[in-house]
Amino acid sequence: MYKPAGHNSLSPYLIVENAQVTLDFIDAVFGAKPEMVHRMPDGSIGHAEVRIDDTILMVGQMPDGATGAHVHVYVPDVDDSFARARNAGGKVVQEPVQKDDPDKRGGVTDPSGITWWLATTQGVNKQ
Repeated sequence: MYKPAGHNSLSPYLIVENAQVTLDFIDAVFGAKPEMVHRMPDGSIGHAEVRIDDTILMVGQMPDGATGAHVHVYVPDVDDSFARARNAGGKVVQEPVQKDDPDKRGGVTDPSGITWWLATTQGVNKQ
């Protein structure tokens, strides 16, 4: 077997300064708790994996390692998830709005500097 059972072939991997802060934000917004946490000798989180719907998201901790990542997540109710993200300390990048595609989408940046684009589709994409 070339990948762990239940893992997708491609997983976003967020490298952040404080993994616990990112995991707390993910839990507050998506209700997702880590399925695996590897701790470093000093007790900090070296690597964690959390499942959001059908995808494993990997989070690694590296002092001064935050990388301006962006993550797009489809959620059942963008307004509800956006409100939870804001309440969890997210800074608004864009209020949820439907523009030129079928998705209503909003963006928030979490305390680790990761921008989360939350969306709920409102129709069908036209090609």
